[in-house]
Amino acid sequence: MSDPVATPAPWLQAQLSTLLAQRGHAFLLSGPSGLGQYELALGLARAWLCEQPTAQGACGRCGSCHAVNVRTHPDLCVLLPETLSLQLGWPLDEKVQDDLDNKKRKPSKEIRVDAAREAVEFTQFTRSGGRTKVVMVYPAERMNGITANTLLKTLEEPPGEVKFVLATEAAQQLLPTIRSRCQSHAMVWPAFDDALAWLSAACASQGLGGKQVQADDLRVLLAAAGGRPADVLALLLQQTAKEAADRWRALPQAVAQGQVAVLGDFSPPQAVEALQKLCHDLWAVKVGAQPRFFGLESLPSWPAAPARGAARGPTLYSLGQWARELAASARTAEHPYNPGLMLEALVSRAQLALRTT
Repeated sequence: MSDPVATPAPWLQAQLSTLLAQRGHAFLLSGPSGLGQYELALGLARAWLCEQPTAQGACGRCGSCHAVNVRTHPDLCVLLPETLSLQLGWPLDEKVQDDLDNKKRKPSKEIRVDAAREAVEFTQFTRSGGRTKVVMVYPAERMNGITANTLLKTLEEPPGEVKFVLATEAAQQLLPTIRSRCQSHAMVWPAFDDALAWLSAACASQGLGGKQVQADDLRVLLAAAGGRPADVLALLLQQTAKEAADRWRALPQAVAQGQVAVLGDFSPPQAVEALQKLCHDLWAVKVGAQPRFFGLESLPSWPAAPARGAARGPTLYSLGQWARELAASARTAEHPYNPGLMLEALVSRAQLALRTT
C-alpha cells in the first residue's frame, strides 16, 4: 500500500473524477481489500485541499499538495490504527509515540477512541486558510462502537466546511448509523487484463518484483489475489515476483502433502485466506467449473478409480465441512495464539480434508 502515484491506476482516476463531481460532505468508499480504497480516499482529500484543483483531482504542485505528501497538512486529520500509521508514515500523537517508544504498550490495531475525540476537536478549529478541512478514516471497520459513536454527531452535522471520507474493506461491520450518514461508493473492480497491464508498468517504474518480472508470474499473482492489484503490489514489496509466483503454484500440492513450510512466513490470517482459496478452487473443479485462484495444473488430482485403501480425494461434503471450519478460524485468526502451532493445525486439517477415503 502506498500513496497515489503521479499517474494513478485508470480505474481509480475515473472514480476520483466521478466523486469530485458529486456534492456532499461525507463519502464511504467500500469494497474488498486490494481495490485502492486508501489511495482513492487520500486522492479525494488531496483534491479537496488543493489550491488549484481540477476536475481530475489535485494539481500535485501547490503547497497544499506538498503538505499532504509529507504528512504535515494542518487541515487534514487522518484516523488510522496505530499499526497502520507507523507502516504508512503518518505521525502519531506525541504522547502515543512516547508510550510506544518506551514500550509501555504495543501499537493498537484499532482506531482508538482518543484519536476520534481529537478528530472531533480538529473539526471545531478554524481552517488554516484553505477552503475546507478533511477527516479521513481508514479502514473504517477498525472503529469499535465507542469510537464510531464519538464521530457520529460530527459526521452528521460537521461544523463549517468540513468533509469526511471513510474507506472500508468490510462495510457490513460498520454501524448502520455511520453508513446512513455517508454517500456510499462501491469500489470498481478492474478488468483482469487492465489490472495486469497496470501492474506490469508499476513494477517497471517502481522497481518492484525483481529485475525481470515475467508476465506469467504477474498473471499467477493477480489470480491469487482475486484480481486485486493493490494486494499484489503489497506482496511485491516483500518478495520477488518469481519467488511469490513459484510458491503459490506449489502451495496446493505442498498442503496436500502436509508441508507446513509452504506457509512458513504467512501470518495466521494470510494462511487461512490461502486455504480458503484452495478450498474454493477444489470445490469449483469438483462441480465442473474453472478454478479462480490457482491454475488447474497446480491443484492436486486423484485417480478416477484408486486402488483399494488409497485416498479418493475430497468429496463435496468434506470440502463444505472444511470451508465452514476455515470460516470459523478466520474469525479468530488475529488472536495471539502461537502462530507456528496454528499453521501446523491448519495444514493438518487441510491434509485430512484432501485425503478423504
